[in-house]
Amino acid sequence: MRKLYFLLPGTTRQFYCGGLFAELKTLKLAQQICEAEAVTYRQREEGTLFIDDILQQPNLERFIFVVSWGFDVPKLCKRLAGCNVIYHAHSAGYSFRVPPDVPILTVSRNSLGYWGERAHNALIYYLPNCLEETVVDHHLERDIDVLVQARKSSEYLMQQLVPALQSRCNVVVIDTFIDDLIECFNRTKVYLYDSAEYWAQRHLTEGFGLPPMEALACGCQVFSSVNHALADYLDPGFNCQKIAGYATGYDAQRVLQTLEQWQPNRLSEDFFAPYRAARLVPRLWVILEGVNQFFDYRQKHAADIASLTARRRLYLFFKRVRSKVQKKLAQ
Repeated sequence: MRKLYFLLPGTTRQFYCGGLFAELKTLKLAQQICEAEAVTYRQREEGTLFIDDILQQPNLERFIFVVSWGFDVPKLCKRLAGCNVIYHAHSAGYSFRVPPDVPILTVSRNSLGYWGERAHNALIYYLPNCLEETVVDHHLERDIDVLVQARKSSEYLMQQLVPALQSRCNVVVIDTFIDDLIECFNRTKVYLYDSAEYWAQRHLTEGFGLPPMEALACGCQVFSSVNHALADYLDPGFNCQKIAGYATGYDAQRVLQTLEQWQPNRLSEDFFAPYRAARLVPRLWVILEGVNQFFDYRQKHAADIASLTARRRLYLFFKRVRSKVQKKLAQ
């Protein structure tokens, strides 16, 4: 198999976010199958490869470049024209298109459907983000009643529900990056997550939504929005409860009732198994085999399937209208 280069803007603290950590986890999965390394493109970092140096090497056909960083993808695809490129798609809705010779690896079924429409003539695969083996219930003392992360949280959650709960239970709001969120989940009874408003403002989608899954795996009772990729695995009334349910008072009532009757969320490991490395590595192997075969074919053959662009949609619309008119005139 060709060597993989995972392109990242950087790996230092200023780039810390769910997308970066998810990409680094996927890199580790890939390293169990073939050669794979991280490559930065916005800044040079000691001990990490830099894109300018890579592109000066001969025989770039030996490599596959994995791009993922949202708004940088069109620019990177243009710079890497002629190279073997995979788009690792997290959030959807950026409005750009990728060339049909760029296979798309999606992290959620929501993104899978999105790209299935926008890139119907490209190869598309599904590989969910990795839930690490250490993300489990460690049976610690649950001294946090309610846990909230300020980032991505809605105004409703921060300005209405949290104040309504603070006088009645121990609410902890995290507003900075912490190194060990899993320990916090293990100390928490109820985790609140509401990202629908955040993504709607940016006209993007929740790419995967790992925190609610991690909270579930750690035994928390989860109240969450179910927008976009969250609907892949959240099932209100069965493994979570839907947040923002009609009124602040009703949400507060349900949270407090959950605390009064609190029991750890005992989801079977079978529920989490599709997201663990043991299942993801064989899946990624199949995907990489297919991608390598495609790049072998692409070297010798040109594309001949029309892209579903806005112009083509308009053409197909008028063609359909004309056909209907001709049928009526023929009657």
